[in-house]
Amino acid sequence: MPVTLYVDGRTVEVVDEAATLLAVLRDQLAIRSVKDGCSPQGQCGCCTVLIDGVARVACVTPVRRLSGRRVTTVDGLDPEVAARWAEAFAATGASQCGFCSPGIILRLVAEADKPSPNPAQALLAHLCRCTGWQPIVEAFALATGSAAGSAAGSAAGDGQPVPLPSPAGRDLAAAARRAELEGRVRQQVGPAVALGRGGFADDGAPADALVAVPEGSGGWVTGASLADARRAAGKIQGRRTTVAPPHPVELPPGSWDVALQTSWVDPAYLETDASWCVPGGEPAGALGNGGAFGGKLASPVAEAARELAASTGRSVRVLWSREDVVANGPKRPPIAAGIDLAARRVVVRVARTEAVAERLQAGFAAAVEAADAAGALRPGAGTPELVVEEVDVAGPPTSVALRAAGWAEGVVLGSALWERAVPVRQPGGGTATCTIGPDGAISVEVDAGEVLDEIVLRSYCIGAVHLAASLVSAECLTVSAEGTVQDLTVRSLGVLRAVDLPPVHCAVRPAAPDAVPLAVSDAVFAVTAAAVWAAHDRAPSWPTRRPLR
Repeated sequence: MPVTLYVDGRTVEVVDEAATLLAVLRDQLAIRSVKDGCSPQGQCGCCTVLIDGVARVACVTPVRRLSGRRVTTVDGLDPEVAARWAEAFAATGASQCGFCSPGIILRLVAEADKPSPNPAQALLAHLCRCTGWQPIVEAFALATGSAAGSAAGSAAGDGQPVPLPSPAGRDLAAAARRAELEGRVRQQVGPAVALGRGGFADDGAPADALVAVPEGSGGWVTGASLADARRAAGKIQGRRTTVAPPHPVELPPGSWDVALQTSWVDPAYLETDASWCVPGGEPAGALGNGGAFGGKLASPVAEAARELAASTGRSVRVLWSREDVVANGPKRPPIAAGIDLAARRVVVRVARTEAVAERLQAGFAAAVEAADAAGALRPGAGTPELVVEEVDVAGPPTSVALRAAGWAEGVVLGSALWERAVPVRQPGGGTATCTIGPDGAISVEVDAGEVLDEIVLRSYCIGAVHLAASLVSAECLTVSAEGTVQDLTVRSLGVLRAVDLPPVHCAVRPAAPDAVPLAVSDAVFAVTAAAVWAAHDRAPSWPTRRPLR
């Protein structure tokens, strides 16, 4: 029986009443601002829409329940309202790749209508991996003219809208250059990105394209729609194991003053791997507007789209589900290390990974050299030494392409020899220092050369703080002894929520007249991980499971 509903002000009749609202919006109505980050888990918030003014996730909402109801996406907001929120997000750096932003904006639009809005609490329904949450809360303050716990709105106590910075005074091309420098792929910056118009891989796929998904043994299954393809493939639904995650690498033998074992962790990028191709054409790149923290550099979806388009003679979309990403995507190489403080010697075992030993050595050397130059190196006999032993570990693939993988762990291990925090320079880039105050507030100071755009630089630095703090304190995956990932949902990844992160202060050092732009967010990531580990008494295992605030 057809279902009639109202989407962005127009009447829509849906024949397939078993379809989800997300499928109707993206695949039948071609509304690409509604994103799919985890369907049908209902956990990432990227597909959030307003149903009769109430925020709901579309991927777990059957369209049969919506007869006669009003559905609003960011495309259906009043143009002035949409512009105001998009400009606020751009003005505070609350949107980097922009994949999660449309759903978050709709959630916050609904939150702003409440008698006592609490944006950080509202964000519990969402995952944002790029920005570190704080710029989003600041954008809420800017868009609504309320303090809302944010320094950005502290001067707006009268409930009146805060005047937004004039876009004419900002060089968005320079901002995009800074974003590309930090994200390592071409980026777009501006209000349109916050509305989901950043040019993501799956958004431009032809409407009549076949859909291909993994069939479980290395091949692909195609269908007329995503739902058809998933049914044919027998898609495994995401789950969260109740088994405690073991540490995958054993400590090296010895008597150690400090020890550290890390866990399996997922990069947790929001846009799942996707591509499409027409016969004889070039496939859409899997990276979209976000760098995925290096997690998509070896993704198989683009080549699969090319091959399937050639073999079928049809346009083909190739999609990984969230479960596919978590089960098959690359992870940071886990380590186990012992530290002899008196001898200034570290022995680290690491999952065998191309170039990981070199990265560990480089990070350790950067930490030692920085402390030595600052006179902050722990006294001891001999030159600080790092010994690396690569071991075979059953589990998902590992890669040093992920953000500062190996290098950051080397910095962290070297930081055990520090007497105080020091500025560390990332390879070929800028320097960063991180300290944590008695109240838990995290302060970073960065020298990034020519700043280009302080809003984008600050956003990337706060995002790197969140990534590092989350890595040390909260994130892990359970992997079986045979190497199979057991935790396949977004929430099981352990990413810190907005309410968990303390205030982050980011100070940018003025550039010298002849300075060139330097990437710095990897250095921020490394020194923050070192600072959080030190604040947690250099606990012997990550995640430490200790609160940050």
